[in-house]
Amino acid sequence: MTQINAPGVRLGLMLAVACVTFCLSTAPLNAQTSPSNGPEWVRVESAPLIEYARLDGQIEAVQQSTVSAQTSGTVVAIPFDVDDVVDAGELIVSLDDTEQRARANQADANLSEAQAALTDARQRLERIGPLVERGVASQAELDQANNQFNAAQARLSQAQAAAEQAQEQLSYTKVLAPYGGIVTERHVEVGEAVNPGTPLLSGFSLEALRVTAAIPQRYADLARQNKSATVTLDDGRVLDTGEMTFFPYADPNTHSFRVRMPLTEPDGSLFPGMLVRVGLPVAERQALWIPETALVRRGELRGVYVLDDTDQARLRQIRTGVTRNGMIEVLSGLSAGERVQVRGVQ
Repeated sequence: MTQINAPGVRLGLMLAVACVTFCLSTAPLNAQTSPSNGPEWVRVESAPLIEYARLDGQIEAVQQSTVSAQTSGTVVAIPFDVDDVVDAGELIVSLDDTEQRARANQADANLSEAQAALTDARQRLERIGPLVERGVASQAELDQANNQFNAAQARLSQAQAAAEQAQEQLSYTKVLAPYGGIVTERHVEVGEAVNPGTPLLSGFSLEALRVTAAIPQRYADLARQNKSATVTLDDGRVLDTGEMTFFPYADPNTHSFRVRMPLTEPDGSLFPGMLVRVGLPVAERQALWIPETALVRRGELRGVYVLDDTDQARLRQIRTGVTRNGMIEVLSGLSAGERVQVRGVQ
């Protein structure tokens, strides 16, 4: 096979290829529409655009707490560890109850003694009443019997209160979960001695979550009026939130106001501490919109195929803005009502 190395021939071939490439890229497209795969056109729309201030938010649990000891004792059992799921009312910490049980037994014995003393005082009062009427007993003896009966009633009430308190202290040796949730931290181990107020376990519930964010001072009045914002995850998923609660004071260091919004439908994939994007509406204006499928990307170039008055499609460079729900804002390069191609570029 003969190889051509002449400079003139190579130059001619290069010019021919360049011409073909240029002609293919700049030739107008016929905007004939076919039912199956032909071009599809839409008109550029003008619609309101709400501008948002982008803030960082954080998810937190509505129910999060640290359970503390309410009596003294030694830890004998901790059935759950960190990241374990606990149902409401389950035993989470058990303390040695020897001392509390002894006090409860003593209180019960004192209660029985007080009940017997009251019975004896009542019987004596019932016996001496008829004797006074017959003149066998004096009025002073009746008064003394009545006073002893009242004192016995008081001692019984005191013994009942002591017994209830002793039983309550005994119940404190079995620590129950106040609500269903997940254990986040263990503060004690088996064998440690605890006193009232000693932290035992920390946890939170995933059934009720909320989003908190700090709003700059310049947006505070607007946020108070609207009391609404959008909450978005990193994957673009928008979360459903309830009414915004606006804290009536500013942080002295950042001069920002704290707000929180409850999540109405936690789906199990959200956890306290996760970061979210909070969009606070601050302004509204008219904007031009086209579908995302109409945008043509050629390196740094952003353009669309526009149908002109002769029904010819020509590529036109545009400048784009934000993207919302599959639509792109057009900052320049198009006018409302123009037709752009969204399918079937040939």
